[in-house]
Amino acid sequence: MMVPLSPLHEAIHKQTAKQMIRDKIVSLIASGILQVGDELPSERELATMLMVSRETVRGAVQRLAGEGIVQVSQGARTRITNVDVDVGTQRIGVTNPTSINGYSLNEVHAARLLVETSVVAEAARNLSTEDIGRLDDSIVAQEAACDDPVRFLICDREFHLTIYYASNNRLLADFVVDLYTYMLDHRRIAMGGPGAIQKSLEDHRLIVDALKMRNPEAVSAAFANHILRIHDTSRAVDAAGDTFSLHVESELGNALHA
Repeated sequence: MMVPLSPLHEAIHKQTAKQMIRDKIVSLIASGILQVGDELPSERELATMLMVSRETVRGAVQRLAGEGIVQVSQGARTRITNVDVDVGTQRIGVTNPTSINGYSLNEVHAARLLVETSVVAEAARNLSTEDIGRLDDSIVAQEAACDDPVRFLICDREFHLTIYYASNNRLLADFVVDLYTYMLDHRRIAMGGPGAIQKSLEDHRLIVDALKMRNPEAVSAAFANHILRIHDTSRAVDAAGDTFSLHVESELGNALHA
């Protein structure tokens, strides 16, 4: 039997939830998923992606507006206006969100294969029924974001973090988050390529299937294939250089502001 929260404790709980979502949005900015000029998804969409109430999202966005990080306009989408954010003590990960970018693509790829596959295998043993439900909900949200790379990457981050933190080693999970954030500007560009989102979504479905079987080896193998795909698309962005980047960013900008 659940004991009702007192009005004071309920207010504290709501306050904490709003701060948590505010911090999540700041982390999305710090990691490069959200950039100046990007429009935030609607309250309803963000609530679905981050698995909280619309009231919580509204309160978090109001805080960000008060800090000058976003601009809220009547009748228009909320827009990112400032990416000079201080993630402070709420930052997720071991390092700052961009320091991992000093390493080569091959070094980070090898580290992900070694560490991340072990972390997610452990997560397969510890994932709760609630976590599985969150991943199922995330797949639905990802399906709804197939035409929008930014919205998809917001879902993608929540999907990955849910799995990482189901492992029993917070330090390794934090380190894997750092590896995940590597060159997210490249990932953002790559997600604008033809079929890229659909392929990642297919990978995610296979990962969830393996997690539901509680099969650490299958989860590890599914993640290894996903990591390889990320490595290949990031390498393609590097190889194509500025021409590819400018083309896809232009297409992405057109899609975001259509």
